[in-house]
Amino acid sequence: MRVTHPLWRYRLNVASRTLAATAGGYALAAAAAAALSLVLAPALARVDAVLTATMLAWFVYAGAAGWAFYARSAWTAWAGTLLPALALGALALALRSPGAAP
Repeated sequence: MRVTHPLWRYRLNVASRTLAATAGGYALAAAAAAALSLVLAPALARVDAVLTATMLAWFVYAGAAGWAFYARSAWTAWAGTLLPALALGALALALRSPGAAP
């Protein structure tokens, strides 16, 4: 008979990946929308840049959710969603105009 991991460990892994897919994916999509809207702002009207970035952020969210369950471990699922979210958030803060509201 083959020894397997305890059931609670498996459930904790799935719960962690689900949380990484939802919360981490949301954070990544929000940061991507913010950064992309600021990148597109010089080329498009402001409202068009925001709408385009928001629609494209849905693809980012779907990719992050897929990544959370494709990753080798729950730690890499979290790292794969939160590290790019932090990088895109920093990019959005760097691109923000100095006189803009916080």
